[in-house]
Amino acid sequence: MQHVIVVPYSPEWPALYEAARAELSAVLGGELTAIYHIGSTAVPGLAAKPVIDIMPVVRRIGAADEVRAALEALGYEYMGEFGIPGRRYLRRGGTERTHQVHIFGEESERDIRRHLAVRDYLRAHPDAAHAYGELKGALARRFPYDIDGYCDGKDAFVKELEKKALLWYSSSSVR
Repeated sequence: MQHVIVVPYSPEWPALYEAARAELSAVLGGELTAIYHIGSTAVPGLAAKPVIDIMPVVRRIGAADEVRAALEALGYEYMGEFGIPGRRYLRRGGTERTHQVHIFGEESERDIRRHLAVRDYLRAHPDAAHAYGELKGALARRFPYDIDGYCDGKDAFVKELEKKALLWYSSSSVR
């Protein structure tokens, strides 16, 4: 059973991302076109579950399937699309998860853009980041061993956040 905890931002998270980025880049090789630190651990100051979210972008999504054994050798559990068509989802750390990897092919522009938009919006809007952190903390206390309850509790907030972030991102010169 996954333990849901939310902790204050850690300055160690970027280094954990960089270490995983190097491993994933080596495995994905020439198919890799970009790789991003996404999710709450990518937003300085934001309270988060201590799980590093990484989004590699590859030329073709089938390339991820071709290196599945090498990714598993790094300790990742290969979950396939896991509810999002065109994605390959991997996780590491078992019930005390440490990393989640969301691999997309270049053609998945909408999914790539929404992840980057939310990250960059939260980086640029500290009040929104603070509100999100407060919500996550309250939900983690309420649902410490119920990841579905935790996620359901965030759903409306995240949908509204994503909508605002995409509008802001499309009119912003952040990229």
